[in-house]
Amino acid sequence: MFTGKRVAVLCGGDGNEREVSLRSGEAVCKALNESGEFDAEILDLQSIHEIERVKNFEGAFIAMHGDWGEGGILQSTLEKMKIPYTGSAPAASALAMNKIKSLELFRLENLLTPPGLVWPKKYEKIIQELGPDIVVKPSGGGSTVGITIIKNTTLEKLLQAVDLAKKSYEGEVLLEKYIPGREITAPVWEHEGQVEALPLIEIVPHTGFYDYTNKYTKGATDYIVPAEISVEAAQAISQAAVKAHKILGCSGYSRSDFRLSPEGKAYILEVNTAPGMTATSLVPKAAAAIGITMPEFVSAIMRMAQY
Repeated sequence: MFTGKRVAVLCGGDGNEREVSLRSGEAVCKALNESGEFDAEILDLQSIHEIERVKNFEGAFIAMHGDWGEGGILQSTLEKMKIPYTGSAPAASALAMNKIKSLELFRLENLLTPPGLVWPKKYEKIIQELGPDIVVKPSGGGSTVGITIIKNTTLEKLLQAVDLAKKSYEGEVLLEKYIPGREITAPVWEHEGQVEALPLIEIVPHTGFYDYTNKYTKGATDYIVPAEISVEAAQAISQAAVKAHKILGCSGYSRSDFRLSPEGKAYILEVNTAPGMTATSLVPKAAAAIGITMPEFVSAIMRMAQY
């Protein structure tokens, strides 16, 4: 358990999610200071080489999204420096960041995932296995950057979507069968030694799908907390989110994203080990739904910091 007071809130980075990370860092820093338990300061790290600045602090709250900040490099460096940090260890962070590998693990553990293929594959095979409606996404990254939903796929549309995914993040490109239905997210946290599900949230964008603009534009999306779905579906999703957290070896907290099909089947899409903490972010909304304020939540996460 972390008992220090001086905390560096690490945010920024040099990737596509930089602006969101800065907003998360600002919200986390404000909440930690409001708690009265910590003396927090924002550190905007634009490269991993700036990590030396953390030496002046007793612990670190990771509010970095994507790339080296969320995928294990930052975590590994903090461990070498013996600086306690929030969230998951390097291996779990890297595994969660890689959608292809994490989804393979989920399937092995009998969690339902959308049928998927790794690019490149013959066009005929893609259509045969995934159908005409396809989701194209980078294997890494977050905030829906580089994702395209293609309806009535053509080879031209597919190649354009793959090109966007490649430009957004390095690494492989994942093709998935599009699952119609409702967007449900399931935050979990570790509380009193147990991994517990927080209230589920249904995400309802006013237009289009839950892309970067709809995520971070205030008023562009409705959030229903708790999600108004059947008790059976809610239990299944909450249990799957807790199981996914454990499968990957996550720590502290995480957020799993699902598609709930019209038939009531819940497909897990990915797990986020450093989910957003902005004013429109989902984990704080879920905590607030059961009376946990932002200062209370981030303080609890900070107390779990370790290396």
